Amino acid sequence: MQKNTCKICRRAGTKLFLKGERCMSPKCALVKKAYPPGPKRKGRFKQQSEYGKELQEKQKLKNWYNLKERQFSNYVKDILKQRGKVEDAAGTLVQRLESRFDNVIFRLGFATSRIQARQFVSHGHFSINGKVVTRPSYQLRKGDKITVTVSSRKKKNIAKVAEVLKKYQPPAWLKLNGESMEAEVIGLPNTAEAAPPAEISTIFEFYSR
Repeated sequence: MQKNTCKICRRAGTKLFLKGERCMSPKCALVKKAYPPGPKRKGRFKQQSEYGKELQEKQKLKNWYNLKERQFSNYVKDILKQRGKVEDAAGTLVQRLESRFDNVIFRLGFATSRIQARQFVSHGHFSINGKVVTRPSYQLRKGDKITVTVSSRKKKNIAKVAEVLKKYQPPAWLKLNGESMEAEVIGLPNTAEAAPPAEISTIFEFYSR
């Protein structure tokens, strides 16, 4: 799984931070092999067609948020249906993806990658407004409060981030109390702060074909 995950970044030609801490180290596959996977592919990335570029940008954002094709396309197509009603399609897409429960857990520093965050949510380690939620796609809204469940505070993977959280600074739209391991959504995510690694306008063009 390690190799397959790292190949996604090599194929995209950019770090998507799918393996958490490993992506920040010299062990990162893109550092050691800065070329696409496969035979006779060393060197520069080949010039792409317009369709190829749109496809690559779509793949980048989809993998960045750790989504399957059907999940990702549903987000984009839903916004496309609302053309005329949505002023900033790119901003709306980023806002919805950033507001996913698994992404919020990652942004709060409880997990080192979105893959790990998805697992934590699915295993019932967090509650929203006092109720345990195990659906990674759950959309959080302003005012929602996230708490680590009592039983999960003793879990090894959760406990080891406790010290880190005391000094961790989440995005401006999230408020974190590292001491109590609680957080609150206090605003709305934006594209500038999220800094997605893709040209989002080309993604809408891809699904408009």
